[in-house]
Amino acid sequence: MKRTLLLAGIAVFAAACATAPQERVSYDRPELVGPTGYTGPTGPPGARGPQGPDGQPGYALQGPPGEVGPAGPRGVRGDTGAMGLPGAVVVGARGMMGAAGAAGEEGATGFEGRRGASYAGTTGPAGPRGPAGEQGFAGESGRQGTTLIGPTGRTGATGSSGVQGEGGQIGERGAMVAGLPGVAGPAGLQGVRGREGSTGEQGVAGVVARWTTYRDFDFDRTDARLRPSEMDQVVEIAAYLVENPSLEVGIDGSLNDGSSRNSRDLSTRRAESVRDALMQAGVPAYKIQMGKFADPDHRREGQIELLIKSRA
Repeated sequence: MKRTLLLAGIAVFAAACATAPQERVSYDRPELVGPTGYTGPTGPPGARGPQGPDGQPGYALQGPPGEVGPAGPRGVRGDTGAMGLPGAVVVGARGMMGAAGAAGEEGATGFEGRRGASYAGTTGPAGPRGPAGEQGFAGESGRQGTTLIGPTGRTGATGSSGVQGEGGQIGERGAMVAGLPGVAGPAGLQGVRGREGSTGEQGVAGVVARWTTYRDFDFDRTDARLRPSEMDQVVEIAAYLVENPSLEVGIDGSLNDGSSRNSRDLSTRRAESVRDALMQAGVPAYKIQMGKFADPDHRREGQIELLIKSRA
């Protein structure tokens, strides 16, 4: 009976298994553990952290040793390993050298023999002189280079005039002695006075058509004032213009363009000094002109040129 029931149960279970769907194995179950993954390379060591502060010093007292614990159970003895192969025979290292024996006694020194006589040998004959080598050919002379004549240098500036020496003292006036009057000759007969002739016509004044150099004024270095010795020349020019009212004067205080600004300013002030001196001597201002009238090649630093020309 029991056997029959068992067989019936097995049949029912088999039928149920045939009709029910079969479950697949899930690899996502938590009870399944996969194989260990590949261990990656060790990362670089991290930066060292800051060192912590030192701890406070501990107490100097040492505590008592703890109790010795009970000995653990003796482990199982492992299997004895197989005997290794016999080792190879190797020649041992060389032994240490033995100590050196004591040195024997030094033998007696023998007598020194007499020195033999020395003779200087004769000088050997000089060898024959070798033949002189052939003289080489003389090299050709190089061509003469072209000659370059440099330009003529600029004419140096005229040096400043030396300081005028002091005038000598005027000698004492000599005594005047009146000479003896000569014997008066006899008076001649008075002739008959002739008839007075008529006055001739006034001649035409000459004309100075262009600026002509008349006088030069020299100045001391870095000074714009007229020298006392130049005042006589100013008076002479003023008198000449009175005698010749048709003339006018031109004062040239210009310099070359290459002169410095300070030099040009000084030359202008010197020209103004000449103009002021002429006006004080009586020359009218309308008869005085200032500008560039002289030949540029004749202009000199430290010198003012005065020119004359007939008024237009």
